[in-house]
Amino acid sequence: MHFLSEDLEEYIEQHSENEPELLAQLNKETYQKILLPRMLSGRFQGRVLSMLSKLIRPINILEIGTYTGYSALCLCEGIQENGILHTIDIKEELVDFQRKYFDKSRWGKQIFQHLGEAVNIIPTLNLKFDLVFIDADKENYINYFNLILPKMNKGGIILSDNVLWSGKVVEPVDVNDLSTKVLLEYNKILKNDVRIETVLLPIRDGLTVSRVL
Repeated sequence: MHFLSEDLEEYIEQHSENEPELLAQLNKETYQKILLPRMLSGRFQGRVLSMLSKLIRPINILEIGTYTGYSALCLCEGIQENGILHTIDIKEELVDFQRKYFDKSRWGKQIFQHLGEAVNIIPTLNLKFDLVFIDADKENYINYFNLILPKMNKGGIILSDNVLWSGKVVEPVDVNDLSTKVLLEYNKILKNDVRIETVLLPIRDGLTVSRVL
């Protein structure tokens, strides 16, 4: 679903920061070789992630849902010199693709890939995070949030992607549509949890910014 007209979306992109060349290459190769390329964060959202990371200046970043590595590289643009990004995905076939682009960037040695279920991997990460980006299976968003919150530094930021779910959050919900049901509950949790403050941005498919109090 396009929440803005294509003309307005193009205007917004034209008047936002340019996409770095490495990310343009990654974008192009993803569309050429990888299934479901629409899962890519894309140029505009990528610049939003980059800007937020630069404002936060995180040391430890966690990403849940790597896909081809585009958003991870955007988040690394604001990372401190001694910082680390941990990224988790279940697709073994994408690991080498991700690593190729990670190693082409200046942050290759700061990016650690984890293969497997995030609900199992997150508890093994003995770190406090400054920035987390959730962009994986929607059915587990609440589980991810509950696992992540105790591992956040005060003032840390949790970003949640796809929270508008192509507009399904304001439409009648199919009885078998578990993803939409979970997202509706998740959005309520983010709004009402007194441990965070939240703003939902109508960027792409919805991006929630939650600050840990």
